[in-house]
Amino acid sequence: MKKLLEYLNLERELDDFDIIHEKVAKDISFKGTNLWILVFAIFVASIGLNMNSTAVIIGAMLISPLMGPINGMGYSVATYDFPLFKTALKNFGFAVVASLIASTLYFTISPVSAAHSELLARTSPTIYDVLIAFFGGLAGIVAISSKQKGNVIPGVAIATALMPPLCTAGYGLATANLTYFFGAFYLFTINTVFIALSSTLVCQLLKFPIRASIDDKRKRSVNQLLSFIILITVIPSIYFGYGLVMNEKFTEKSKKFIESISVFEGNYLLKSNIDASKKIVTLGFAGNLLDDNYKSKIYKRAHAFGIDSTGIVFQKALTFTKESELNKSNNLQAQVNQLQSVISEQNRKKDSLNLVGNQLLKEVNTLYPELKGCAFAVTKSYSVKDSVQNVALVSFNSSRNFNAEEEQRIKKWLASRLNIDNIKLIIETDK
Repeated sequence: MKKLLEYLNLERELDDFDIIHEKVAKDISFKGTNLWILVFAIFVASIGLNMNSTAVIIGAMLISPLMGPINGMGYSVATYDFPLFKTALKNFGFAVVASLIASTLYFTISPVSAAHSELLARTSPTIYDVLIAFFGGLAGIVAISSKQKGNVIPGVAIATALMPPLCTAGYGLATANLTYFFGAFYLFTINTVFIALSSTLVCQLLKFPIRASIDDKRKRSVNQLLSFIILITVIPSIYFGYGLVMNEKFTEKSKKFIESISVFEGNYLLKSNIDASKKIVTLGFAGNLLDDNYKSKIYKRAHAFGIDSTGIVFQKALTFTKESELNKSNNLQAQVNQLQSVISEQNRKKDSLNLVGNQLLKEVNTLYPELKGCAFAVTKSYSVKDSVQNVALVSFNSSRNFNAEEEQRIKKWLASRLNIDNIKLIIETDK
């Protein structure tokens, strides 16, 4: 146990507290280089979201300096360095406003206004985003505190994704879509709060020195305020996370239900759609009439998969609900029925051929135990004289060579067994 604790010990690689303090304070500032990098990163991320390019978005997250003031806020709360906290909060607020202005400006002048998947993914935060931000923040502050900085910070920037939500919020402002704005800005708030919280916890765990004199009463006030902020941030994410899990479960059940009725009592399911948020499954059948009796059977099948019948919507595909429509469309209906018959016949023939080939192998193996494998098919034989004949193609795998006389005996047996005169026999010897 002692050896295990030594492996987990962070204090051995802990950097000097003054060096850590300087590093945190330096990264807080947003002027000159950091400010220009931030603006450029915002534009890169906005373009990536606009063009739905994951690689461009990741690049923007890598070059973004937004982690600095967030870690600064967490560090200053842990060390009760309120002047540093005010500086970090001021710079963070300035960075957020500048980012919103830049992204809103870009999306206002951009000719592409469609909301792609990369953008939509930042509008519905859940409890999982809380966990990502918290553990990502832990990795980030541990790396900052260590002598071995490594390349953790870029990875944390990608995982916690601070830039894309801010740019999505800018998109919401540019398009006057408040749902997108509040959803994306809430995700950004989650990331900010829990990265800062993880920084605070690690700094307290590693016993960073308190940088200002503070009485117990004020300490309690700070801790209570911190707890309140965490609470109001995490509660909505739990609600959204619960909704996400329920939607995933509904989608999974619906897919199994749809698979079970792909062919149902003479009808083919041509198209289907699942709307998990509204708990609706839309079905489009082709085939016979969709009367009340047929629909009740579908409802019963849906109940078996835990889906409410009120969520089943039937959509007209090639199904005719009125007798007059059916009379006018006999041709089309006949074609659908014919297609069904052809498919059924092809499946029957395929199954039949499989059974014949298997049975041939069993029977010939009793006569010639050396024959271990069989391939069988009935096909057409063509000649240059334009003659066409049916031919049974039979191939065996053998553990020994067969002479011409033996092959002839096997061909006669196959002709008699299959009732086909034209037999093409191939015997391959295993090497």
